[in-house]
Amino acid sequence: MCVLAHIIEAAGIATVTLASMRPVAEKIAAPRVLHGEFPLGRPLGKPGDPEFQHDVLARAFALLDAPSGPVLESHPEVIEESTDAVSCQIPPAFDADASPAVAEARGIRKAYDRIVERRGVTTVGRAIDADTVPAALEALERVIGGTPLKEAELPGKNTVAVCHDIRTYYEEAAIELAAGPVAGGRAIENWFFDETEAGKVVLAARAALSDQGAPFPFWFYMAPGHR
Repeated sequence: MCVLAHIIEAAGIATVTLASMRPVAEKIAAPRVLHGEFPLGRPLGKPGDPEFQHDVLARAFALLDAPSGPVLESHPEVIEESTDAVSCQIPPAFDADASPAVAEARGIRKAYDRIVERRGVTTVGRAIDADTVPAALEALERVIGGTPLKEAELPGKNTVAVCHDIRTYYEEAAIELAAGPVAGGRAIENWFFDETEAGKVVLAARAALSDQGAPFPFWFYMAPGHR
């Protein structure tokens, strides 16, 4: 966004950028930047706290009054990222013939359906839909077992998009299953990769594809880079 700000300013439109990483903002030197030491993905700091969010926006728009730039200021409050995982009780699996990950994915389907019905929308569908999640996990398990990706019959074909949909399916179900509010920015991510069978499959499949010599973009972005 800092780079884009330069382009927009060149067209004669004043900009203010909200930045989560101060070193990047310093290097690119956008005209006006408010840095917030907040969890990534939360540029306004605190979900569900309109007073705090309005304070962030007020400080950002105040930078338009600066006589010259570049201007880089930081919000005075630091919000530490939680490393905790959300507490979710996954329904027991009743399919003895399915792998743990596939049985798990089928087990959370009702929770997924409830949250989608209540919200009226889902973000699953970039490559596969909810019905196809179990089949996608079976394909990834074949990759883990040594089957080349081209022969694994992965629905949706694009490994990154498929894994994104699997994770989204779980994360939306987790909102319904969570025991209490989801506080930390990475709480559901930590739950998916650290506590679910599907998360283990995604990480193992990524490692298997790396070992098979698959192109870097095919496997690296199947999970966050720090995983």
